[in-house]
Order: sequence, then C-alpha cells, then structure tokens
Amino acid sequence: MSTPHVAFVTGASRGIGAAIARRLARGGTTLILGARNQGPTEELAAAIRAEGGKASSIQLDVSDPRSVELVRGVGPVDWLVNNAGFAITAPFLRPELYEQHMATNFHGARRMIEALVPAMVERGYGRIVNVASSASLQGYPYAAAYVASKHALLGYGRSAALELARSGVTLNTVCPHYVDSPMTDGTVRRIVEKTGKSEAETRAFLAAQNPGGKLVTEAEVAELVCELLAGDRNGAVIELLGAGERRVVEEGMGKR
Repeated sequence: MSTPHVAFVTGASRGIGAAIARRLARGGTTLILGARNQGPTEELAAAIRAEGGKASSIQLDVSDPRSVELVRGVGPVDWLVNNAGFAITAPFLRPELYEQHMATNFHGARRMIEALVPAMVERGYGRIVNVASSASLQGYPYAAAYVASKHALLGYGRSAALELARSGVTLNTVCPHYVDSPMTDGTVRRIVEKTGKSEAETRAFLAAQNPGGKLVTEAEVAELVCELLAGDRNGAVIELLGAGERRVVEEGMGKR
C-alpha cells in the first residue's frame, strides 16, 4: 500500500480552503492546515481527526515572510495548495491596496513555493496548485488591486511550471469565477452597503456575471484541485465557470 501524501493547504480556516481540506481528508491525505486565525483551522483539524483522518494546524500569515519561514520546518510536504487570498473592492486610485493584495495573493503564494518546493525537487516529486481567480484572466471594475495581484500569480505560475518541467514537480492554476464562499459574502455585504440593493438581488447579480449563470460551489473548486494534485498535468490553467462547467484555458505541457 502506498504511503498517503502530505498536503499543506493555506487559507484553510473557512470557505474554499476548508472544502479542499475536507475533500483531501476523505481520500486519506495527511493534512497541514494554515491560516492567520488558528482557532478555526484547529477545529477543522480536530474534526478530521475525529473522523479517522490525519490533520494538524499551524498559525500562518502568508503576507509575513517571518511566518512563512517557519513552514520550512514542518517536514516533507508532497502537495501544496496556495489558497490564501485577500480581496477589497474599491476604486483603482487607492495605492495602499495594491501592496496589501500583492502581499497575500502573489507574494504569499510565491513565498510558500520558495519554502517547500526545493525539497520537492530534491525528492523528485511534488504537486502545487495555485487557487487564482477569473480575475487572473480579465479585469473587473473596482477590483484593480485584486485583479493585478491575481494576474501576477498566474504569470508567475506559468513561468514556474516551465522551469519545473522534468523535475517531477508540477504546478497548475485554478481560476474560478465568483464562488459561493465567505469571500463573496463579504463582497455582497459591501455592495449592499453602497448600493442599497438587497442581499438576494446582489447575489443574483454576481451569479449572473459568471458564464455558467450560477455561483461556483466550493465543492467544485475542491474537486478540481484534488484532480490536479493527484494527476500529472503541469502548467494547466483551468477556469471554473459556474453550474459545473469548466474551461481549459491552457492545457499545459504534461509531465516531463
């Protein structure tokens, strides 16, 4: 019997990250769950352990280089899911927001890769999935800082995947449109406050922006992430459209 893989999931305290963790746990993966607020991640880890799985949690702020540096000591990690994210909607002339978004959405993922990938390359095996966004592929009004950070993440992932070819380590990128998640809940609240629209109207509006006409579910994101972790594709960019639909933006180069 093969040894279960060890996966590190960032932003695992709620939403997409927690959904990915639960899905991985069902497949027998040993989990390390990281988030700024360790309370919810420890509760999730405890729930997974109570169901017979293996999971631990650490306090992790991917925007802080000192916090990420501690990750180097967690032991061998086979799979890395860069899911931690930050989003504030605001006019584009808000210079302070660019550094905040880049610190988490781009530099946070980059730092995690720099902390864990050298050991993967040395062992000749590893899988990385960056959870980006449809904002990696297009612009949105009042989201310039978020869009810029997600474009940076995708560009970095494309280049890193090319360099990782033939190393045994793969890097793929998932780009969901609006997800039915706590991050979108925050977007809904801000739109309601600014426009006076009802929550139901706002959620319907956001769902209508998705090509599939419905919000992407956390389970859809988790399933795709798990497929990419378990497979051999490298450099793939896959867009989640809503209503269960996917679009392969880039097929990638395959395992080499």
